[in-house]
Amino acid sequence: QVQVVESGGGLVQAGGSLRLSCRVSGRTFSNYALGWFRQAPGKDREFVALILWVAENTDYAHSVRGRFTISRDNAKNTVYPQMNSLQHEDTAIYYCAVPDREHYYPGRRLDDYGYWGQGTQVTVSS
Repeated sequence: QVQVVESGGGLVQAGGSLRLSCRVSGRTFSNYALGWFRQAPGKDREFVALILWVAENTDYAHSVRGRFTISRDNAKNTVYPQMNSLQHEDTAIYYCAVPDREHYYPGRRLDDYGYWGQGTQVTVSS
């Protein structure tokens, strides 16, 4: 059984930083890409960042590129999005997601991810 658990959300002032975490169990973590998405109130869930099983391969939404950095620690089965220079527009629930297949590039589509965490709230005060 795959479990995806996010943590690290909270309230931060604009310009501040947060580091989220996502721990995955039930799969050979090092063989999977992981994606991060977010959903603001009244809006659709949107892609934020992606890291492949080869950690050097990442992808970022235009809105966060240069401010967010995603990394992974395979020994801890955990992925870490580091979020810097946070803006009010970054306020959302952040979700971690895992595709169904190993060594699969899921891209930015929600449908390509089979397992989702419960989300962690990030609130940026302006």
